Amino acid sequence: MLLAGDLGGTKTQLGLFRPAGGRPELLDVREYATLDHPSLSSMIGTFLAATGVRPQEVSVACVGVAGPNIKQVARLTNVPWAIDGRELMATTGIPRVWILNDVEAMAYGVPALRPDELRVLQTGEFNADGNACLMAAGTGLGQAILVRQHGRLVPSPSEGGHADLGARTPREIALLQFLTARYGRASYEHVLSGKGFINLLRFVSDDTSPLLNVGDQDELPALITARGLDGSDPHCVEAVHLFAAIYGAAAGNLGLQCVATGGVYLGGGIPSKILTAFETPHFLEAFRSKAPMTGLLERMPVAIVLNRQTGLLGAAVYAASLA
Repeated sequence: MLLAGDLGGTKTQLGLFRPAGGRPELLDVREYATLDHPSLSSMIGTFLAATGVRPQEVSVACVGVAGPNIKQVARLTNVPWAIDGRELMATTGIPRVWILNDVEAMAYGVPALRPDELRVLQTGEFNADGNACLMAAGTGLGQAILVRQHGRLVPSPSEGGHADLGARTPREIALLQFLTARYGRASYEHVLSGKGFINLLRFVSDDTSPLLNVGDQDELPALITARGLDGSDPHCVEAVHLFAAIYGAAAGNLGLQCVATGGVYLGGGIPSKILTAFETPHFLEAFRSKAPMTGLLERMPVAIVLNRQTGLLGAAVYAASLA
């Protein structure tokens, strides 16, 4: 049996899987509020007790963690935990534990996705020998490159979401100046994330939108996107259009950096929730408009990942490779 985890700053999913070819079979999955537990080992203990599984019955555990992973020790950005693979083996009794970056784990799940778990934005010309890439926007912005080696895609972790924001148009240059004045430095994550929608609304409304005064700021990104997509608030409409265009430009950059003729995938919590924003011209025009490489970008397949458990699935895929 395999144990897989997708550990985030707000919530954590833990699942039990059975190895089954290229896509492990999900047996049970539970979701926990991350900070309701003092540690990941405590959470795993609670999960195993709830499922009636003894640690010795788990051959391998693999957990994707929202933060950089150095020598099997990862620190989360928004949770005061250090996740240590060796410590987890000692405290849980599971004989083998492996830690991945969360977007790296999601990338391992991409090749296992079924066609009905993808929304195709650009069919392109799929190259079975080509590399692929993943850009995942949610609480933050994650990236991974999937390099084709000996016929299979091997993900490489990245913290590219924190790379310097690039501007292409006068409006985006003004946004860059606005963010730089506010934060001292502007990164892609300042735009392509949940909080990015708040930054965009502040920018397009000159900080005057009444929405900025709502009580629960955690609900504000969803409110901005809802009003942007239904056209009821002009400032929200522009914020959503800017988000889609900058996402397209950034995804095109990543596609060029690894020549992603095997596919460009958009994951994380945001794209699957605002599908229609990506189906407007703003995303694909920005994705393709990179002369002299426009033709190459037009041939890259582009799809949104609809399966919101892809990170958990990818952790199970990696665990199966170690079993």
